[in-house]
Amino acid sequence: MENDTLQALIFDVDGTLADTESAHCAAFNQAFAEVGKVWVWDEALYTRLLEISGGKERILHYWREVAPELRDIGDGVRDTVARIHELKTAAYERAVQEGAVALRPGVLRLIESAHQAGMQLAIATTTSPVNIAALLRKAIGSDWSHYFIVIEDASTAPHKKPHPQVYLQTLKRLRLPASACLAFEDSSNGLRAATGAGLATIVTPNSFTAHHDFSGALRVLPDLSEVTLGHLHDWHAESIARAKPAIAH
Repeated sequence: MENDTLQALIFDVDGTLADTESAHCAAFNQAFAEVGKVWVWDEALYTRLLEISGGKERILHYWREVAPELRDIGDGVRDTVARIHELKTAAYERAVQEGAVALRPGVLRLIESAHQAGMQLAIATTTSPVNIAALLRKAIGSDWSHYFIVIEDASTAPHKKPHPQVYLQTLKRLRLPASACLAFEDSSNGLRAATGAGLATIVTPNSFTAHHDFSGALRVLPDLSEVTLGHLHDWHAESIARAKPAIAH
């Protein structure tokens, strides 16, 4: 059946396409300093805060932690969070342009191979359009977007991972069932979002997510450096076989 054929690959961005989190953390700290906050997120703290999907949500969550009296989230707080996030995004974009972030091993080769084979490629992320463009323009080139037929991000899917909204919307725009696709993630929230949309998911953890629970993943791999389209077709077929009810003899 057509639905049993692998037709599309759907990629998360931060931590999956590239090891971005150290650059994001440094950008947050720079933004805090610019607005006069004495907050400093070290790697251990940021690793914990990554449990909260979305930059603005992460800032507000931390603010509530350090200021428990912050009960009323009024316009002033929202404006400050928005300003911090704006400054953080600008700092991150500068870092990317300066070469602070690179694609993870095997990512570009796999994207190019899939594209040449006529497969559809999509992005499903909770990061902002600006962050996506900054990273992929630097890593792939100015024509990076021609690889991806669908891009769903924080501007189009307000419900953050582990909510499956971003994947459900991606599948709708691809006009494909989940059974015709594979997702690529790096975190437990991402895995839960993808599997919540019915997607078989390959996970490539990084130093910030290695401790996460990846139960339910199709494969958990150090990176994509040894992965070929042949592997993906085989693993996809395996996931389809698992999903089919056993036939009694």
